[in-house]
Amino acid sequence: MVENKDAETAEVSKGLNFVEQIVADDLKAGKNGGRLNTRFPPEPNGYLHIGHAKAICMDFGVAEKFGGTCNLRFDDTNPTKEDTEYVDAIREDIHWLGFDWADREYYASDYFPQLYDLAIRMIKEGKAYVDDQTSEEIAAQKGTPTQPGTNSPYRERSVEENLDLFQRMNAGEFDEGARVLRAKIDMASSNMHFRDPIMYRIIKYPHHRTGNTWNVYPMYDFAHGQSDYFEGVTHSICTLEFVPHRPLYEYFVKELADESYCPRQIEFNRLNLTYTVMSKRKLLQLVKEKLVAGWDDPRMPTISGMRRRGYTPRAIRNFIDRIGYTKIEEAMISVSLLEHAVREDLNAISTRGMAVINPVKLVITNYPDDQNEMVEMENNPENPTSGTHTMPFSKEIYIERDDFMENPPKKFFRLAPDSEVRLKGAYIVKCTKEKKDADGNIEEIYCTYDPETRSGLPGSQRKVKGTLHWVDAKHAVDATVRLYDRLFSVENPSAETDKDFRELLNPESLIEIRGVKLEPFIAENARKGEKFQFQRIGYFTPDYDSTSENLIFNRTIALKDSWEKVKKA
Repeated sequence: MVENKDAETAEVSKGLNFVEQIVADDLKAGKNGGRLNTRFPPEPNGYLHIGHAKAICMDFGVAEKFGGTCNLRFDDTNPTKEDTEYVDAIREDIHWLGFDWADREYYASDYFPQLYDLAIRMIKEGKAYVDDQTSEEIAAQKGTPTQPGTNSPYRERSVEENLDLFQRMNAGEFDEGARVLRAKIDMASSNMHFRDPIMYRIIKYPHHRTGNTWNVYPMYDFAHGQSDYFEGVTHSICTLEFVPHRPLYEYFVKELADESYCPRQIEFNRLNLTYTVMSKRKLLQLVKEKLVAGWDDPRMPTISGMRRRGYTPRAIRNFIDRIGYTKIEEAMISVSLLEHAVREDLNAISTRGMAVINPVKLVITNYPDDQNEMVEMENNPENPTSGTHTMPFSKEIYIERDDFMENPPKKFFRLAPDSEVRLKGAYIVKCTKEKKDADGNIEEIYCTYDPETRSGLPGSQRKVKGTLHWVDAKHAVDATVRLYDRLFSVENPSAETDKDFRELLNPESLIEIRGVKLEPFIAENARKGEKFQFQRIGYFTPDYDSTSENLIFNRTIALKDSWEKVKKA
C-alpha cells in the first residue's frame, strides 16, 4: 500500500511546477474545503506587457489545470494613475491570450467600505493611528535593516483623537500629504515592512469608478490581502519582489480570517527579457514623449503591441511554458527564445506569398509580349490541407535588387551576368545584360527563359543553385511595409545606469518602406489578423492602419535571427 501511495504521489508530481505542486498538495489535504480560487490583480495604470502574460498564464492556468476558478480583480487604489482605457485594454489582452474569468470581475474599489470599516475597527482596538509627519520624516524614522526605527511622536494618540482625525481625513478637511493612517506594529521589527506601515493616505482626485466619494485610499499592503479574503481567493500567486511583503500580507489578513479559511501567498520569478524594459513608468514615458506610436506600438513589449505586430497567443504561451516558473530570480531571458516560439508558430500557420521589398525590373526578352499565364503556389507546405493559389506571370517581373550582383563573390547563388536561377514556381532564367542609369544604378535586368523548365515540366528537374522570389510587374500591387526590430540596442537597458534609457533606443527599430510590390493574392487577402510569410523575407501581418487603398504590413519577425549572428561575430 505504501508503494502504491508513493507511486500515486510521484504521478501527481510529474510535470508540475512548484506552484502547481503546492496547489495539488493543498487540494489533496482538503484545505479550504477542497476549493481552488486564484486571481489576477492588475493595477489599471497602463497596458499589460509580456511579464504580465507570465502571471496571467500562471493565475488562470493553475485554475484551469485543477478545475478551480480565477478572478480578474482590478487593483484600483490610486485614482491619479488609473483609467477606464486601461481596464478595457486589460480585458482584451486576457481574452486574446485565451483565458476567461466568466462573471468573476472585481475591483479593489468594491471593498472600499469594508476596508474603511476595518481601519476604523483597528483604530478602536489601538492597532492604528494617524500620523501628521511628512513622508520624508516617516522614512527617516524607519531606520535601517540593521538599526531599529524610532516611534512617531503621534504614535500614542488616543483612540478618540485618531478616530476623529481619520474621519476628517476622509471628509476632505486636510490637504494631501498632511496626514496618513499607520498600523501600530513594531518599529524595532527585523522586517522593515512591519515598522508601522501606512494603511491610508489622502488623495483628492476623482476615482474612475467611485468619483469623489473617497478622500482617503488604502495602500496596496493593506488592501490586497483583504481583497483576496473578501473574494474567497485560496492561492494568491505573485512575483518574488513580494516575498518580504508576505508577513505583512498575513498580518492584515488575520484581522479578518478564521481557522476555516485563509488565503495563501506564493511567489514565483518574474520575467526579465533582453532588449526591452518592463517598467510601466518607463513604458508610459515612451508613450507620452511620443518615442513610440502608443501602447500598442509593435516595438513595445505590451501584449497589445505584440498582437499588432503579429505575434500569436499560442507563441506567447508556448514561450512562457518553456521558460517555466522557479523560486529563484533568474538572469535576463533572451528575447531570441520568444522570437523562436513566434517563428515556430507562424511557420505552421502562415500563408505563403510573394512580395518584393526593394524591386528592380527583370525583362524576359524571349518571352512572348502578349502572353500571360498563371503559376500554382502552395499556401503552406507545412499544412497539406491549406491548398494552393495561382499567381500571374508575364514578360516583365520584379525581383529583389539585392538578388542581382554585377560582380558577385563566390557562393553568391543568385542572379549575375551569364548565370542562371530559378524563379520560384515558374521558370529558369539566364541573365544576358543589365541597364544602368546615369549614376550607375541598375535600372533593368534582361534575361532569357527556358520554356521547358516551368515547375511540373520535365525540364524543371534541371538543377540550378539559386531560387528567387518575384512578382509579376503588370499585376503587382503597391504596399508599405514596416520593418520592426528590437526596441533597444543593448541587451539590458536597465543595467546601463550611466545613461538615460531613452538614449539606448535602437534607431533602426522601425524602417518604413514604400513601393513594395505584392502579388495580388496577398493584397486580396490582407485582412486584419491574417498571417503571411513573404517568401525568403519574413513573417508579416496587415497593420491596423491598413486599408484596401493603402496596404500596410508589419514585419512580425524575420525568417532568421540576425541578432544572434551579430553577437557571435
